[in-house]
Amino acid sequence: MSSPYAVELKEVTKRYNEIVAVNNMNLTINTGEIFALLGPNGSGKSTTLKMLLGLVQPTAGSINVLGIDVQKDPVAVKRQVGYVPESPNIYEFLTGIEYLDFIADIYGVPPAEKQQRITEYLKALQLEGREGDMINSYSDGMKKKISLISAFLHKPKLLILDEPINALDPRSAKIVKDLLQELKMQGVTTILSTHVLEIAEALCDRIGIMYQGSILALGTMNELRSRASLPNSGLEDIFLKLTGTGDLRAVVEELLR
Repeated sequence: MSSPYAVELKEVTKRYNEIVAVNNMNLTINTGEIFALLGPNGSGKSTTLKMLLGLVQPTAGSINVLGIDVQKDPVAVKRQVGYVPESPNIYEFLTGIEYLDFIADIYGVPPAEKQQRITEYLKALQLEGREGDMINSYSDGMKKKISLISAFLHKPKLLILDEPINALDPRSAKIVKDLLQELKMQGVTTILSTHVLEIAEALCDRIGIMYQGSILALGTMNELRSRASLPNSGLEDIFLKLTGTGDLRAVVEELLR
C-alpha cells in the first residue's frame, strides 16, 4: 500500500559503533511541503538526509520515500530525488556543460528536453559563457550552481538540499528560493537543511529541530513559538532556547577578555 506521505521514517536509529547518530526517529513529511531540518553540528541531520537517499543504511527502523522502501530499492528512490550535498563532489576534470550532459543522461532526460533545460538553467543562474570552462576553474558559488542544476534537471519529485543557498550571490539565491516555491505548487517536496535560519523561517511550511539524534521540536513557526514560549520571536531565538544555548553573552564576554 502506498504511503500518503512523501517521506516517512518509523523508529529509525543509526549507530556508528558506540555513537548513536539518530535515535528512534519518527517523522512524516507531506507531499508538496517545504520542510526544514535544522540542528547544531553533530545533531544527526546529514545522517538522516543520507539515509533518505539510501547512501547510509539505518541500524533499525524503516524509511519510505515517495512510496518506496529505501532499503529494498534505493535506486528507484534516487531516480526520483534531486540531491545537493553541503559540499558538492563534482567531477572537476569535466567542463560545466559536459557534467550537466552526463548527469542528464544518467537520469534518462530526452536529448531535446535536456538541451533546453540545461540552457534555461545556465541562463537563469548566470553561467552562460562559462559552461565550456573546466569545473576546477569555478568559484565555490559556481560549483554550487552546477550542483543545483544537476539536482533540478530530471524534474525530481523530491529535493533534498543541504545548505542550498550557501555560497550563492543574492540574485541566484532569490531565483532558487522562488523556484522551490513554484515547484511546491507542482507537488514537489523539498527537504532543506541550513544554518541560515532566516531562510528556513521565510521559506518552509514546517520546521524540525534535531538535537542529539532526535527531533526536539516540530511544527510551523507559530507552533514552535508556542513550544518555546516566545510568542513574537524569530527562529534564531527559538532554536537557541530549545537547544539549550539561549544565553550566549557569557561566551562572548569570555572571548573578549
